[in-house]
Amino acid sequence: MTDIVTLAGVVATKPENVRTSTGLTVTNFRLASSQRRFDRATSTWIEGDTNWYTVNAYRWMANNVANSLEIGNHVVLTGRLRVRNWTSGDKRGTAIEVDVDSIGHDLAFGVSHFTRLKAAVPVDQQGAPSADDAPEPDPLASEPQSPASDIWSSPVVGDDLSRDTQNSVPAASDDVSDTEKVPF
Repeated sequence: MTDIVTLAGVVATKPENVRTSTGLTVTNFRLASSQRRFDRATSTWIEGDTNWYTVNAYRWMANNVANSLEIGNHVVLTGRLRVRNWTSGDKRGTAIEVDVDSIGHDLAFGVSHFTRLKAAVPVDQQGAPSADDAPEPDPLASEPQSPASDIWSSPVVGDDLSRDTQNSVPAASDDVSDTEKVPF
């Protein structure tokens, strides 16, 4: 039975892309997953234990992972969990690996831009029209809305904030300690 897991963490090592002797493309990296919580009694952030995983991606996903991820990126992934015991001389340990089914940037920590790759076309079908050749519909062009009803159409800048919004945003003050600030 295969265990499917979903993990959120930080890319801890540079994704290494290799091609095996059989031609299989593999990318792997280490993922650090830890939890922090704010202890209100002491007004400090408490670090939880860090779990370390070796993440493996194969074939086309391996190339996409190698080209998309860097050390320090926050990611969310889903994959098949594998736990192996190992020995090397007098050392013994347990390796925890995840074979990735899906992976992407964790948008709670930043923004990302997705670029869809075109599928490879077999040589005997080159030149024939494919579904990938059709232009993708522009979701913004389907039904234009008036600027007043579309709050996401343009970024909000300092003076554009309404009076209510300005009053509800707390002002940064010098009496807030570094431990009370969100660590993003």
